[in-house]
Amino acid sequence: MAPEVRPDLLEILENSRQEFISAAGGIGEQHAKVRPEEGRWSVLDCVEHVTVVEERFLSRLQEAQHLDSPQVDQQKEAELLVRVANRANRAQAPEYSHPSGRFSSLAEGLERFNAARSNTVRFAQDRAGDLYSISTEHARFGVLNGSEWIMLIAAHARRHADQIREVCTALAQA
Repeated sequence: MAPEVRPDLLEILENSRQEFISAAGGIGEQHAKVRPEEGRWSVLDCVEHVTVVEERFLSRLQEAQHLDSPQVDQQKEAELLVRVANRANRAQAPEYSHPSGRFSSLAEGLERFNAARSNTVRFAQDRAGDLYSISTEHARFGVLNGSEWIMLIAAHARRHADQIREVCTALAQA
């Protein structure tokens, strides 16, 4: 018998979406590309990064191998949700996900993020019954099941919502 998927999984994704959009949506287009200092990302850079990563992670999930037996580790899920969102844990983003001007405006970036998140939500809904039975490796966190990947995706957006708020604070103080 397959384990039950977390009933709050879709809620976690939607809350993460709303937090990210709320953080990024409060800045005008004229400030979206402004970097608070050399080497730091702008709001639009953050939106681009999160979108590119989410699209890539979803692609990895769609190609994940099916396991013979479900792998459930709810402690790992909870830890990913907290650890990834925590900006005190610094990490260097992989080169493929660095901002490169893929979007011409914040509105375009947020539209693309919303589309990516909608695809992730649809995947989570469609595959709810076997999220614990699919698996693929993450370069930093090792082998993750589908549910753990969903937690990672949600936490990643929350992490960068915090970064966007930091950028907005820095711009307001400049």
